[in-house]
Amino acid sequence: MKKGLASDNYAGVLPEMLEAIAEANRLHAKSYGYDDFTEKAKQEFAKHFGSEVEVTFVFNGTGANVLGIGCATESFNSILCADTSHLYVDESTAPETFTGCRLIPLATNGEGKMEIETIRNSIIRRGDEHYPQIKVFSIAQPTEYGTVYTREELLSISKLLKEHNIIFHMDGARLFNAAISLKCSLKEMTRDIGVDILSVGGTKIGLLFGEAVVFFGNKYSQNLRYRQKQSMQLPSKMRFISAQFYRLLQDEIWVKSAAHANQMAIRLFEGVKDIQKIKISRTVQANSVFAIIPAQWNELLQDQTSFHIWNEKTNEVRWMCAFDTEEKNVDEFISAIHKLDNA
Repeated sequence: MKKGLASDNYAGVLPEMLEAIAEANRLHAKSYGYDDFTEKAKQEFAKHFGSEVEVTFVFNGTGANVLGIGCATESFNSILCADTSHLYVDESTAPETFTGCRLIPLATNGEGKMEIETIRNSIIRRGDEHYPQIKVFSIAQPTEYGTVYTREELLSISKLLKEHNIIFHMDGARLFNAAISLKCSLKEMTRDIGVDILSVGGTKIGLLFGEAVVFFGNKYSQNLRYRQKQSMQLPSKMRFISAQFYRLLQDEIWVKSAAHANQMAIRLFEGVKDIQKIKISRTVQANSVFAIIPAQWNELLQDQTSFHIWNEKTNEVRWMCAFDTEEKNVDEFISAIHKLDNA
């Protein structure tokens, strides 16, 4: 399959990640995260996210979210999240199955964001044993529509959550793209605004496999190792994940990779924004472009490159750029659109 715009999960692996895996493969090492590669990776996380962080590495994004939230909840709790969130829409029933908690979806605005008043109005029936007690609020940064919460928006949300003693969880499947968009450090977008538990995406930024779970402080990580084993997210050869994260953070490879993906999305946006038959449906802030296009273009354009129809009713499509998206890939796609427009 040639390079397309379907998903950054379709992309290959950063060469540096393959080098990191090869380095970790040279000798034997202790299993289950008691190895030097994992220790070095944890130290690197502390440099980027602040001291006193507890970090572990898991197989996939769903596992990262479920493990992080699971460490902080009881089965009589509930979790607030966006009605468009990956947690609610694309993780099947894994969150409910493994945490026992109820997911409560909140309406989002046209930018795919949860507004502060929507969140405030959802905090109800505290102390009522007939209602699942709200324990965690989960936010995706960027959102499923590629939009990015500002630090001010995050701070306002965090303040509200702290007032109600609700844990702040961030799903950072594309965290690095958000940081580039906001021109801020990883710490400034997470720890400094009051995030308690963080999922850090690795696969979408170019790792072969693996995600990270970060706890700010040890309040919610007391039973981490037991929960990790119970949820089947404890890799015996963890070093092959942690070695990749170490290299990603130490050499700041994430900066170049995320910036490039974001730039390719901007390039695509600039190339099609003035076409009258196309409506850019969401603000382009990270590495994706959402647009409403004529339905009769779908098959013809998908012959050119792969992409997803996001909303079949409106024919809203998602064009997703990755670290290995090339300018020529974008320009050829833009050219194909212009030919259809002029036909």
